[in-house]
Amino acid sequence: MLSIHRVNQRSLMIILGRSIGILLLIVCPGTLADQYDFKHGISYLHELKYPVDFAHFENLNPDAPKGGTLVLASMTSFDTLAPMDPSGIWHGSTEAPGTQYLYDSLLLRSEDELDAFYGNLAESVAIAVDRRSIAFRMRPEARWHDGVPVTGKDVKFTFEALAGTPAGKAFLHWIGDIEIVNDREFIVHTTNDPYANLQFFGFVDILPAHIWSKRDATRSSLDPPVGSGPYRVTDVIKGQYIEYTRDPEFWGRNVPGNRGKYNFEHIRYEVYRDAGVAREAFRKGLFDVWRENDVRHWRESYDIPAKERGWLVQHVRGNPRISGASSVLILNNQRPPFDDIRVREALVYALDFDWQNRVLHGNAFTRATSYFHNSIFAAAGMPSEAELELLLPYQDQLPPQVFDKPFSLPGSDGIGYDRDGLMLARNILTRAGWRIDDGKLVNEHGEPFTIEILSRSPSEHRTLLPYINTLSMLGIAGKIRTVDDIQFVNRMRKRDYDAHLVELSMEVPPLILDLTFHSDAIDAPINQNHAAINNPVTDWLVEATASATTLDSLVTACRALDRVLLWNFHQIPLNAATGPRVVYWDKFSRPEDDEAFPAPYPDSWWFDDEKATRIKLAVSQ
Repeated sequence: MLSIHRVNQRSLMIILGRSIGILLLIVCPGTLADQYDFKHGISYLHELKYPVDFAHFENLNPDAPKGGTLVLASMTSFDTLAPMDPSGIWHGSTEAPGTQYLYDSLLLRSEDELDAFYGNLAESVAIAVDRRSIAFRMRPEARWHDGVPVTGKDVKFTFEALAGTPAGKAFLHWIGDIEIVNDREFIVHTTNDPYANLQFFGFVDILPAHIWSKRDATRSSLDPPVGSGPYRVTDVIKGQYIEYTRDPEFWGRNVPGNRGKYNFEHIRYEVYRDAGVAREAFRKGLFDVWRENDVRHWRESYDIPAKERGWLVQHVRGNPRISGASSVLILNNQRPPFDDIRVREALVYALDFDWQNRVLHGNAFTRATSYFHNSIFAAAGMPSEAELELLLPYQDQLPPQVFDKPFSLPGSDGIGYDRDGLMLARNILTRAGWRIDDGKLVNEHGEPFTIEILSRSPSEHRTLLPYINTLSMLGIAGKIRTVDDIQFVNRMRKRDYDAHLVELSMEVPPLILDLTFHSDAIDAPINQNHAAINNPVTDWLVEATASATTLDSLVTACRALDRVLLWNFHQIPLNAATGPRVVYWDKFSRPEDDEAFPAPYPDSWWFDDEKATRIKLAVSQ
C-alpha cells in the first residue's frame, strides 16, 4: 500500500480541504454541482469512447428479440438466496447460482475499452480534485422490485455491511466514510486514489437497506430476494435448480449499457455434482452451454454427430481483460531452502513445460513468460529508459540480470527428458551449496533436499507427478500432500507449505496489485501473496503502479515490476491465461464480434426459434 498512514503536510491539507467541503455542505446543503464535475462515465487511463448521449455499447444488439429459455449447469449445491453465507462471506459458496441477475451495481464497465465505466444505478460520477473522494448521483428512475427507490442510503448500507466481511476487509479498506448529501447524491471518502479502485463500483451489488437492515443477511433462506436487477426468482428447489424470469418492467432496461442485454425470458440453472455427469447431460441436450475447463475433454468429448452437423459449437472466447498465468507452481519464499533465489531458479529450470504441454495437453497451451503475459504491461526485451528511472536507484538490491538480460525461460523439444534444463538446474544448485550424497541432494549440513507440494484436487497430480519424477533425477525427494478444503485453507493461512498450484491471472489493467505482491499482504486474512514476497523494491514498484496517473506511467511501472518479479523466481510459471473454452447447442444468435469479449456472455445472446426447433428435433431423434 502507499504510505497512507503517515501524517505529513499533504495529509493535513487533505483533511483540511475535506473539512472545508463538509462545512460548505452544511452552509449550502442539497447539491454537489459546485464541488464536483459530474460525468456520464469515467476512465482512469484514457478518454471515454462513448459520448454523453450514446445509445448503446457497440458490442451489443439493442434490437435483439426477447424470449426463450436459457438452461445452464451449476456445480454449486446451493442452500440459500441470502447475500452472505453463515461465516460472513459475501456471495458465499452456498449461494444459488445466477444471483447476479437480481441486483445492480453503481457503474457498468465497457468491454471494448481498456478502462472505462459508465453509469448504471448511478446516473453520473465525479472524483474530487484531491483524489480522496468520489461522488455519485443516482438515477431517479432506479427502483427495487417492490417499487421503493434506490438511493445512496442503500449504497451506504451495502458497503458498510461488506466492510465487516473478510473480503471487505481485504479489498475495501481504502473506503472511509460514505456521506449522504440527499436522496440522490452521496460522497465516498477514500484513503487513496479512487481512480485505482473504480472496478469495485462496477462489481459490488447494491442491496436494499429497507430489507436487509431488518433481516440477518447470513441466515439461510430460499425466500425470493427483493432486488433491482433484470430478473426475479420464480422457481427454486434447494440444491437442485433455480429459475429466473425476466422483469418486463425492469427499471434499467433503457440504460444505454443495458440495451441489448438480458434477452432470455427465463434463465434456469440445473445443479450437477459431478462434471462427468454434467458433460453427459449436456451431450443429451439437457442444458445449453457448458464451460469446459479440462483440455482433455475439450479435445475428445464433443466429437459427436451433432458437432459434425453444426448443431454443437466449440470456441475459445477472447478475454482481453485477463493476463498472466492460469496455472503457476508457487514456492514459499519464507521457508528454507526456497528462501534462496538460486534454489528457486533451479526449480524453475527443472520443469519441462514443453513435455507436459505435448504429452498431457496436446499442445493446447502456451507458457506464461510474464506476470502480465499477453498484455501491454508485460516486460519485453531490455528495460526502457523510463523503466530504468524506476529501477536504477535500487540496483544494488536487485539481481544484475534485471539490467543486462531480457528474461526468458528455456524450452525443449518436448520429447524425453530435458537434459539441458536439468544440467542448468544442477549447476545452479551446486553453486548454492548442494551436492549429491548417495543419490540424494544434500546441503552443507548433510540435510536432504525435500519438497512437499500441497494439493486439494487429484486432478492436479497429472501436472505434479511428472515434475516430482524430474526432481528425483536431481536427487530431490518430492511428494504430494492432498488435503481437503478446510485443511488447505488452514495451511495456507499458516504458510504451512513448500509449494502449491494456483491460478495467478491478472486483471487488465492491473491496478490492484498490493494483495498479490506487497509485503503488507502476507499477514492479511485474504490475500494472493502466496509466495510470501517480502521485498522492499517490489513494495515500492507496487506503490508506483497504484500512484500512476497515465497509461504510460502505469505501463512503465508494471513492466519494471514484472522484471523484478521474474528475475527473483518466486514461482514456476505454467499455462498462460486464456479466454474460457465454451461449447454450446446452436440455438442462439449473437452480436457480431461476440467471441472477442469475455462479457456480457451469454447476456448478449438471444433465443433463435428456428435454430432451437432444429436442435430440438435433432436431439429427440
